[in-house]
Amino acid sequence: MSHASALLVIDMQNTPVAIAYRAAETVAVIAELRERAKADGVPVVTIQDQGNGMEEGTQGWQVGAELAPADGEFDVRKTSPDSFLGTDLDRTLKTLGVTEVVVTGFATEICVDTTARQALSHGYDLVVVADGHTTSVRPDSGEYAAPAQSIAHHNEIFRHLRFPGRSVRVLPAADVDFAAAQSVTHSHRPVTCP
Repeated sequence: MSHASALLVIDMQNTPVAIAYRAAETVAVIAELRERAKADGVPVVTIQDQGNGMEEGTQGWQVGAELAPADGEFDVRKTSPDSFLGTDLDRTLKTLGVTEVVVTGFATEICVDTTARQALSHGYDLVVVADGHTTSVRPDSGEYAAPAQSIAHHNEIFRHLRFPGRSVRVLPAADVDFAAAQSVTHSHRPVTCP
């Protein structure tokens, strides 16, 4: 099955980025992926959460200059961790002929995880960019896993996640090849949950 990819940039807005683990490094990884996607004619979809202190148009809601959508790029507004719920994301991707989403953004355990799984349920193949998602910095105490551990944990889960008829890959940004995804036919055997 051939893949027509789209790059999803989830919730990389000023408020989340201000509390993100390895924020500058993650922004740099995603910015470089955006440039490569655009150079290869791959659509970039910027997803912005709104509400809970990130009201549309506020400074906290805005995406920083390095990742802000350019004219003609796609922008989706959401109000839940699921970027597909109550939005036009699915319609936009289908209109563009997209069959595979390349997922980046914030926060690993919530919006990135939820959107990645929903993409599979909506019929898309999935690439999780191992170094292109992040979570919040948090105190060492409490029940949350440390940020680096949480990111590694989610990457490992997706490496072993099997979904009927779907391809699921976890790749470092350096290994994401948009040009190949647009032109090469990939063969993946369908797998099912044990």
